[in-house]
Amino acid sequence: MNETAVGPVAPPFESIGSIAVLRGGGLGDLLFAMPAIHALAAAYPQARITLLGTPLHAELLAGRPGPVDEVAVLPFAEGVRPGGSGDTAADAQQVQDFLARMREREFDLAVQVHGGGRFSNPFLLELGAKHTVGTRTEDAAELERTIPYHYYQHEVLRALEVAGMAGATTTALSPRIEVTEHDRDEARTALEELTRSLPDAAGRRAPRLVIHPGASDARRQWPVESFAALATRAVTDGYQVLLVGAGAEAELCRRIWEQVPAEQREAVHVLAGKLSLPGLVGVLESADVMLGNDSGPRHLAQAVGTPTVGIFWAGNMIMAAPLERSRHRVHLGWVTHCPECGIDVTQVGWNAPRCDHTFPLTAAVSVDEVYANITALTASGELLSAGRQLQSATE
Repeated sequence: MNETAVGPVAPPFESIGSIAVLRGGGLGDLLFAMPAIHALAAAYPQARITLLGTPLHAELLAGRPGPVDEVAVLPFAEGVRPGGSGDTAADAQQVQDFLARMREREFDLAVQVHGGGRFSNPFLLELGAKHTVGTRTEDAAELERTIPYHYYQHEVLRALEVAGMAGATTTALSPRIEVTEHDRDEARTALEELTRSLPDAAGRRAPRLVIHPGASDARRQWPVESFAALATRAVTDGYQVLLVGAGAEAELCRRIWEQVPAEQREAVHVLAGKLSLPGLVGVLESADVMLGNDSGPRHLAQAVGTPTVGIFWAGNMIMAAPLERSRHRVHLGWVTHCPECGIDVTQVGWNAPRCDHTFPLTAAVSVDEVYANITALTASGELLSAGRQLQSATE
């Protein structure tokens, strides 16, 4: 296979038997790092890879085939894993205990793909690895090999550029994870009560549209009214609509459901808070199309191979949107200033001021245009499926 490099490729390190990869954050943050982790695994096939991640990462990757051999759950630490017990001394002790356990592993290589390095580089250096690579702002601690951190860079490409500093190249630029039978079994169980599969005249099940209306930043959420209008259009045209999300997003999904006309709500199902993470993987794989904001579930749908329509603020598109358009479409909100105080919202990052106003960055995105993409991707998927069936029949 032809390999691709993002940025300069440094000589590989010698005698690498163990690799630690530091990537905290949410579900999307992990998926952005997966191509780089795959690249490291290919460059160092004998190495055991430990992800220093979060409980969510551990839940997703537990028992899943792939390049990560284990997940070591990070302690609460400033700039690495936000939060904590409120007991500063106890939290600090947990950090020291974690670092001591990791030093016992005697990692040959430690890779930092977690932000600009102000907090993550000192944390990485405490692992005592033989070699270190990562990103670095001007005020961050030096690692053995670094690339400069500039906020507006696609996160997948940034991580791959770091991997290049470790001598690793890639054959794939898109995040991917394997779907297991356990995922599919959990999804089937969760869908049993609501999979009426309304067959059409040809005996096929209704096309399935999965919608995730949430986002970690409320400003990135497309308005409830827009999601509801789109869901109404979809069920009118025969789609089965599933609203997914974490438990905290159940109320958001319920608000969308309530705005669908009563006579059509039977085809709209709220699954927020009712799925495990493996179950969500299985449900996303079962979808014909997935619609979401710039959020973890949209990135997860992409990683399992489901076509997606994403609604992004223009700044987030630079950093997080899918790189292809044959199976993944994007719609952009172009807001550049807060409508209340006028602050420039494009000036983001670790040292930029942010106002306290909550407003939708993507409200102007058209329901008609989003729905046109959903129907087009559904039709494309049906053609691909029919082609695969014809090929199988003739082999």
